[in-house]
Amino acid sequence: MITLYYVSSPNVHKVCIALEEMGLAYDLQPIDVSKNEHRDRSKVGGAKYGRLPIIRDEDPVGGGEPVVTFESGAILQYLAEKTGQFLPQGDVRARQQVLQWLFWQMGGIGPIGGQLFHFRAFAPVIAPDFDNSYAKARYEKMWSALLELMNEQLGETAYLAGAYSIADMACHPWIDYLPPEAGLDAFPNVQRWLHDVSARPAVVAAYARAFALDTGYARNEKGASQFPAEGIFQHVVVT
Repeated sequence: MITLYYVSSPNVHKVCIALEEMGLAYDLQPIDVSKNEHRDRSKVGGAKYGRLPIIRDEDPVGGGEPVVTFESGAILQYLAEKTGQFLPQGDVRARQQVLQWLFWQMGGIGPIGGQLFHFRAFAPVIAPDFDNSYAKARYEKMWSALLELMNEQLGETAYLAGAYSIADMACHPWIDYLPPEAGLDAFPNVQRWLHDVSARPAVVAAYARAFALDTGYARNEKGASQFPAEGIFQHVVVT
């Protein structure tokens, strides 16, 4: 059994998708970040770093003590290697294609998307008298550049690394969560890919199971403009 310590976040949802796609038995353990539960190691499987997602695998390959892993990219790679799915093992070129796009997401889509979401949704509430236009425009432009590259790649292949892989699982929640201001029409290949991935039964099941949980605070997966200022900082720690 694998325990996924859960909060509503694109980085956590990518792990939900992987667990469903790989057919692994798992339990979702909701963490109330508004009560700082993510900072209590006893509540997150003993992980030394409390930023979610975190998994605890009670039945690792080879047996022995449970394996506790933080960082969503490391979790996806661990699960793929555990099951032998969605990450080629024998073909070094195919494997590197998957890892290349996985780390592209970790280094680009994730952090740039997180900053863009902050300047779209949080900054106007936190500092309503501050001119947010430069910062927001900067991250909108960076986000569009990432989508342009993704669109180019998906014009050549059905999925980011050719076959469907953990790289697609990593990117999907962010693209679904944070469309460009003008919409996805300018990125037709990304739009087609998003539709295809969203329709996968495991992806549908992952979101259904995750959204059925009560995490103890208002969800923020579709935007934060509705949240009062006093509730903002509890969301920032997981973006």
